[in-house]
Amino acid sequence: MTHTRAVNSVRRQLMAASLGLLAAPALLAQDPAARNRDFYLYKGADREAKLLEGARKEGQVSIYTSLNTRDSGPITQAFEKKYGVKPLLWRSSSEKVLQRAVTEARAGRFLCDVLETNGPEMEALYREKLLAEFVSPYFKDLPPAAFPKHRHYVADRFNFFVIGYNTKAIKPEDAPNSYLDLLNPRFAGKVGLEAGDTDWFAAVVKFMGEEKGMDFFRKLAATKPQMRSGHTLMAELLSSGEVPLAATIYNHNVEKMALRGAPVKWKALTPTFGRPNAVGVTAHAPNPHAALLFADFMLSPQGQTLIKEVNRVPASRAVDTPLNKFPFEMIDPVITLDEADKWEKLWSELFLQGQKVKKEGE
Repeated sequence: MTHTRAVNSVRRQLMAASLGLLAAPALLAQDPAARNRDFYLYKGADREAKLLEGARKEGQVSIYTSLNTRDSGPITQAFEKKYGVKPLLWRSSSEKVLQRAVTEARAGRFLCDVLETNGPEMEALYREKLLAEFVSPYFKDLPPAAFPKHRHYVADRFNFFVIGYNTKAIKPEDAPNSYLDLLNPRFAGKVGLEAGDTDWFAAVVKFMGEEKGMDFFRKLAATKPQMRSGHTLMAELLSSGEVPLAATIYNHNVEKMALRGAPVKWKALTPTFGRPNAVGVTAHAPNPHAALLFADFMLSPQGQTLIKEVNRVPASRAVDTPLNKFPFEMIDPVITLDEADKWEKLWSELFLQGQKVKKEGE
């Protein structure tokens, strides 16, 4: 099951239960959501003092994230060292983060203070009314694309779809400069596609216009691209030269390989599409001061520098990195949450039917 379909499936399973929760007036009358909301939006001059005092009284903050512990560990350790507030970290896949948060809420158990995971799951959590709008002094450092219209979460890091190429197989001057360049006969059979990137596919089609976009992808399918499952695997195959040119790869994965000495480069096409990974505070947080303090920390120059140091893409413009210095657009979460069946079907018909898709570990 691809990421897009998994998110859609989890959301469908949990929607009815969440609506049942929202309809329980006795439970809502007891919850602290209204009190939290007023605090989350507070902009007074004494905001920082109130935040620190309250967070230290609470003493801990519960965080559900999909950021692996190797990368999230240094962030939570630095937070605890700075503020003396203990992070209680639970890490799993983005789909399981969504499922756990909604399942607990259905049972009236509001245990989580902060959610940090992929954009589509954060959007599903917003739709389930589990997130609250908040403000942060570090919003000023973020690009407009970091914010959804409703502002109930904000991107703290990005995954950008770029092209990657092996410099022993393809010279930099010969690398594609546009999506249409992928159709050049010289790249036939050399292009790799990640088998689950249907949201990228949909975003490119919508950008080009559905008729022209589908025509482009039909022509790309005719060149027999190599289908692989897993962005990390794609980076490894790019490094070895087994896949000379990757059309859907995260630039931070290529950057990691290049820093290890691999003969690889990445290039951002116009427009470059991205998936946000976002942070949000929960409406019913048992530790609202610590929740907001942690969200601030994630978006601060210190937190964003820690994200950069593990070779991920920080959202903040206050942190200097080539990984986000190009024009980009966020993939609309509607594609994942509401249109998955359409795009999964078209993608499968074009690229997956009759294909042997190599997966990580094979």
